[in-house]
Amino acid sequence: MTAEPAVAQSNSALVKAGGWARRAPLMPALIFMIIVTQIPFLATLVISFMNWNAYYPDDRGFAGVDNFKTVLTDVNARQAILVTIALTVGVVLVSLVIGLAIALLLDRKFRGRSVARTLMITPFLIVPVAAALLWKHALYNAQYGLFNGVLKFVLGDNAPQPDWISNHPLIAIIVSLVWQWTPFMMLILLAGLQSRPMDVVEAAKIDGASNWQIFTNMTLPHLRQYIELAGLLGAIYIVQNFDAVFTITSGGLGTANLPYYIYQTFYSAHDYGTASAAGVVVVLGSIIIATFALRTVLSLFREETR
Repeated sequence: MTAEPAVAQSNSALVKAGGWARRAPLMPALIFMIIVTQIPFLATLVISFMNWNAYYPDDRGFAGVDNFKTVLTDVNARQAILVTIALTVGVVLVSLVIGLAIALLLDRKFRGRSVARTLMITPFLIVPVAAALLWKHALYNAQYGLFNGVLKFVLGDNAPQPDWISNHPLIAIIVSLVWQWTPFMMLILLAGLQSRPMDVVEAAKIDGASNWQIFTNMTLPHLRQYIELAGLLGAIYIVQNFDAVFTITSGGLGTANLPYYIYQTFYSAHDYGTASAAGVVVVLGSIIIATFALRTVLSLFREETR
């Protein structure tokens, strides 16, 4: 009787030792991740509660929630929040619609489909700053841009030559981001289309269902979670977008979003406390969106394992 507890205790110790032996190789990566991600965030969180402006070094001290009040009540900050929401919603919705249309086309069998898929992915692989420069100079430029060149080619020398960025600054940024993020949406939705139970689709066709009925009653319900996932993941990245705003409009003409507001507050006003508070707001918003994204991913995994 006394030997059995000893054996059980020994087995438990061996199991724990084996568990630590499996986890030990991952410890350097975990420590590195904590140093790179969590320590800077904790530093930002601490600074967000401080009154710290480089122009007034003697006034540094604890500010409580004043920096957060400034972010939520400042006219420029509220405008940046509204621009961020408009930018995110516009890019996500348009990218989802176009991405779904392209995914439906690429889901069919045709010659050169693999080449077409590769070409459709390329905008997403371009460096964001390079993509923004491409749209600003090669496409939007009023003197030598491609858009005005096409207008002059089609309508002649008297064709209008609008300044696309000055006339429609926010739309110009949205269009450039839609071009870059549509392939991302398309990839996720195409994966969802290829996971459909095709035997059910074929049975519906035999029963006389039209393509529109199959799309609205079978394809869209099946793609619901994939659409949610693509939208949430896209929103996480677009909320934090800085490259397009900085490169195309430099935050002018009412296009400054929260990341650009943080940039201005930190590097121009040197108000580290307010900039850190705005950064914490962006992080909290991203975490909320990421939580919904993770729930969607887990629900997809549960369905796959049924």
